[in-house]
Order: sequence, then structure tokens, then C-alpha cells
Amino acid sequence: MAPASAITGGEPDGNRHPNVGLILFYSEDGRFRCTATLVTPTVLLTAGHCTEGTVGKTLVDFRSVVAYQPPTGYPVAANPDTGYTQAEIEAAGFLSGTAYTHPDYSGFTDLNNWNDVGVIVLDRPVTTIEPATLAPLNYLDAYAQPRLNQTIFTSVGYGTEVRKPASGPQKPIPESYPLIRRVAYQPGQKLTNQILQLNGNMNDTRGTGGTCFGDSGGPTFLNDYVVAVTSYTYTQNCRYLGGYSRVDIEVVQDWLATFGVFPAEG
Repeated sequence: MAPASAITGGEPDGNRHPNVGLILFYSEDGRFRCTATLVTPTVLLTAGHCTEGTVGKTLVDFRSVVAYQPPTGYPVAANPDTGYTQAEIEAAGFLSGTAYTHPDYSGFTDLNNWNDVGVIVLDRPVTTIEPATLAPLNYLDAYAQPRLNQTIFTSVGYGTEVRKPASGPQKPIPESYPLIRRVAYQPGQKLTNQILQLNGNMNDTRGTGGTCFGDSGGPTFLNDYVVAVTSYTYTQNCRYLGGYSRVDIEVVQDWLATFGVFPAEG
């Protein structure tokens, strides 16, 4: 089981989800990217493992297409040990924010208390994009089996795409480019008090594939509500089950309320 961070078999998102953005940040291990969703003019929702250990500011980019091939054009921090500054990010034409991690995020050690949720609080509000809506409290409880397996969820992210390389061995592997926002449709597989598990098998005719490395923190929608964020994948080629940390549960929604993020009324 590994943190997820790309859509394996989805399709380009275009402008269907303009409130979903790419986030870029430094930690002591280097620079990483994840996906996040604007849920208020100043707050983005993402995964806890995309915020824990961040040094400096987080860069936010809402473009649906970042780059079809390298380079990405993202700035390099003057001091990687301390990460981005707001001035560096804004000088490059992007938004900056500060990362916060759910205080009860277990770091993938406690399945009953996952809480893999974080937020980015922007230094300047976004006024040109409509925020996404958080699902009402316990919204997914109405989708327990057998209804869950008959329900198709929409996941969005900027992760790698699993496909056959242009040359060499033709084993499908995660490819980083093109770096674009993608969407995938996945049937429900399992629901716990913390986790929504979806079937990301590309051969399942009910869906299109799932999430992979780079999609972490990205939203999963149901009926236009954000119900979960991409958390983990079971395999290195991301063609099996994926885990999504629920955001319709009390322990998450109470914490999000401290940042002014509230769910739709049930």
C-alpha cells in the first residue's frame, strides 16, 4: 500500500472541474506534487500526506494543462531546505498558500483513524473560480452495499498515466507526461467509517480506471459533492483498488470548520 499521487485510465478533464488544482511543495525529501480542490475562496482541500512535513509555502496552479512534455515551467526554490516563499511563487505567476494537516492524521498506521486530510490556506483569495461543495455529514452512509457497487464515482487529479512506453519493454508503467488534469469514473467497492474504496481496474467496463501517483489529495465527487480525497493505491501500476479518505465524516468536518469550510446541508 502506497500513497497515491495519478489517473490510470481516465481522460483529459479540460475545463469540467476548474476548481481542482495542482499543488507543488518542498519537504526534507525534495519537491513533490499533489492535487487539491478549492472549497472556499481561500481554502483548498487535499490529503494529509500532501501537507505533512511541508517546508515553506505551497504553490497552487489551476491550469488544466501544465505541460505536454518537460519542463513544467515551475520555479525552483532559491533554498530548497526552506522551500518556497510567497514572493517566489507569485513572481512566477502562481498562487501561494500555507499547508495544514489534520491533527489526527495517522500516517497510514491506523485504518480506523485514517484522517488523511489536509488544507492549503491561500495568501490571496481566488475570486474567479467557483469553489466545490463538501458533502453533507455522513452522506456516504446511504451508499453502503449493495448500492455502493452500483454507484459510479468521479475522481480528478494531475497524476501520472499508466500506459505502455513509446519504446523499450511494453509493460504499462506510470508516465509523468503529459502533465494534465484528468478525470476517471470508478465503481464503489467498499465503505468503512474512514475510507471509500473504489475499483480502478481499467478492464472493468463500468469505469475508466482509477488514480495513481500524483493524484493524491484530489477530489472524488458524487452528485457534485466532494465525498473523499485520493489517499492510497494497492499496487505500483495503479490498476487495482484505490483508497479515498472520507470527508463527509464528523472528525474531518469538525476540523475543516475551523478553516471556515462547511458542508452542504443534508
